[in-house]
Amino acid sequence: MSATVPPYVPGHGLLADRTVLVTAAAGTGIGFAVARRAVEEGARVMISDIHERRLAEAAKELGGVPAIRCNVAVEADVTALWEAADKELGHVDVLVNNAGLGATATVVEMTDEQWQNVIDVSLTGTMRMTRAALKRMMPRKAGVIVNNASVLAWRAQAGQSAYAAAKAGVLALTRCSAIEAAPAGIRINAVSPSIALHKHLVKVTTQDVLDTLTSREAFGRGAEPWEVANVIVFLASDYASYMTGEVISVSSQHP
Repeated sequence: MSATVPPYVPGHGLLADRTVLVTAAAGTGIGFAVARRAVEEGARVMISDIHERRLAEAAKELGGVPAIRCNVAVEADVTALWEAADKELGHVDVLVNNAGLGATATVVEMTDEQWQNVIDVSLTGTMRMTRAALKRMMPRKAGVIVNNASVLAWRAQAGQSAYAAAKAGVLALTRCSAIEAAPAGIRINAVSPSIALHKHLVKVTTQDVLDTLTSREAFGRGAEPWEVANVIVFLASDYASYMTGEVISVSSQHP
């Protein structure tokens, strides 16, 4: 039997007067939940996504926050996003790298294009956004970056080698860039969710797969996107001031 979803946690001003940029924030997933949570915690927020219609809808739902279409796999898009963020927000205190792309294929069946598409968005896109952020944060000697990885970075699942490899790369990128950024007082951490259920995931995943994944969770259910967002907000806040290069597994999985 699935455990009851706990009540939504109200804001406590954890990001008051901060500026937050979130990638892949359209729709109903973790990115939108992070943007919503950041607004509720007192931040000025800017969102981006590759889906223009859903992006506009998300921006409206968040009270008209600035929103820029961006494909993190394209350097020109990343550059344009940061130029817009500099103009709209003045500077970015917190970057949440949420953009990611999955694909289901066994290694023997996978094409180079399938592999590269996942790596370009999930790993290289995270690097591009981090690189641009650090060029701005380092001179200011302040800033926080939170990356969204996955428990698949260390747990095997058939058909997910590209996604798992990309997310494992995100963890390595998080640790190495954190060491590089620490002298400037910048913190870089990551979350690794197991499964967060939302409408988009349900559309692209079979019910059998969802049932199997949720059956492995101690609570008998997937996380709500906002439950993952809460941990991201914690890492972005001053409550995590001594943490950098760390990964928090947002999961209740058992063997």
